[in-house]
Amino acid sequence: MAIALGAIRTKKKEINLHNNHIQKIAVVGPESTGKSTVANYLARRLDTVCVPEYARYYCAELNRQYTLQDEVNMFYGQRALEDALLPLAKNETLICDTTILTVKIWCDHLFGNTPKEVTNEIKSRKYDLYLLMDIDLPWQDDPLRDFPNDRAHFLAIWQKELDAISANYHIVSGLGDDRLEKALAFCQP
Repeated sequence: MAIALGAIRTKKKEINLHNNHIQKIAVVGPESTGKSTVANYLARRLDTVCVPEYARYYCAELNRQYTLQDEVNMFYGQRALEDALLPLAKNETLICDTTILTVKIWCDHLFGNTPKEVTNEIKSRKYDLYLLMDIDLPWQDDPLRDFPNDRAHFLAIWQKELDAISANYHIVSGLGDDRLEKALAFCQP
């Protein structure tokens, strides 16, 4: 693994020498709103890579209630995964299936505060576009999802958090292909 990460770091430096900017598009929002479906669709259509949601892998192996330390671990994992995949971005675009802002939202909701290392990183880690998934999709049960009746609350929290960082964002609504095509249209210049 260390050899692979070293190769990625080297490649990242090479890419940064040849490309002025990699556009980062973040697909975010409440649970069960099609984030992963949209993010993977965009990556295919824009012929680039998608940074998956690290928390899904982390929580799948967790056989207890998660703690604030688990949220911090997920923060570091998401950040490292994004940094590792950035050099592999093609067509000057990287799609992110969530961001570390999710950690802040969960920390505030579950524990009443967010560690400084997370809030400081949110201020410095920039995305060119956020696609905020609307709650118009029916809830899909999943062992890693909570709060099926609080999606409107979390959508409002997402809007508040995105406004707080002056994010460029669009709300993506619609069902099926309509949702996918709307998301893609927001990514076009």
